[in-house]
Amino acid sequence: MVEFPESNVGPKFKGRRVGYFRETAGYRRYAAAYRDGFENLPPVRETLDVATSFGTVRAYRFGEGEATPLVLLPGRQAATPMWAANLPGLLAVRPVITLDLLGEPGLSVQSKPLTDDADQATWLSEALAELESRPVHVLGVSIGGWSAVNLAVRHPERVASLITLDAPFVFGGVTWKMILVSLGSVLPGMPEKWRNKLLSWISGGVSAPEDLPEGRLIASGMKDFAAYLPMTKQPAKEQLSVLGMPYLGIFAGRSIVHNAKKMAARARKLVPGGQFEVWPEASHAINGEFPDEIAARVAKFLGEVDPGPA
Repeated sequence: MVEFPESNVGPKFKGRRVGYFRETAGYRRYAAAYRDGFENLPPVRETLDVATSFGTVRAYRFGEGEATPLVLLPGRQAATPMWAANLPGLLAVRPVITLDLLGEPGLSVQSKPLTDDADQATWLSEALAELESRPVHVLGVSIGGWSAVNLAVRHPERVASLITLDAPFVFGGVTWKMILVSLGSVLPGMPEKWRNKLLSWISGGVSAPEDLPEGRLIASGMKDFAAYLPMTKQPAKEQLSVLGMPYLGIFAGRSIVHNAKKMAARARKLVPGGQFEVWPEASHAINGEFPDEIAARVAKFLGEVDPGPA
């Protein structure tokens, strides 16, 4: 059963520039969706609340074994329950640690404003240092992929290898469609029907948000949570070109976030040692659409860069 921390709830947090749930009813709605989604996950080995300079980060350990763990970073407005489809396959590869992003909806609790990309990397580096003394393999989807790259360029000592799934703001900007979805996600008065259409659009129309607990979770996060995060910036070319760890980047051919072929071409130019692919049939919701294929590709990649016992 999931353990809920004391979260930032209510208007008393307005103006502090930390993420918070706008009202108690909204927090209860989000918590119910989180609990329902959590029940679909494999058994958790350990639940941790890790102290950092910017707040407490919720982390979960899944699986057994001594292999270097794979750390999963979720997309915007999401949290650990979004990995329901992925965890069974990835746990066959190696132990997994999931984090709820600080400043986003989830069970991490922000206590200090995040002012820039360096702050974003600092809390993540501090959390990983508490969780594992060795560098870890980091996989991020969407903005979680940007977070993984932002960590890698600022704290490379924490990252054994890097895997990103349709990550925006890494090798270029985003489309006007994605900007529209982002604006919709922060408008508290947007009708539920319109909000659901935006979520369905970004996921390629594969399912309505209310069909799955993780969809309800994201919809509630968009409606009920106020985030105060710094503007996401693309890493400098000089930062990307010196990434020394193995890097696998997968772009979704049907993504509304960017032109996948152009992003893959830029990635190959900027990080010539990386492996970059376009999956033509995938949308931005790639992790839920192709969980078995992702697990197989991750297993192959990690088998090449870290062939120790899983």
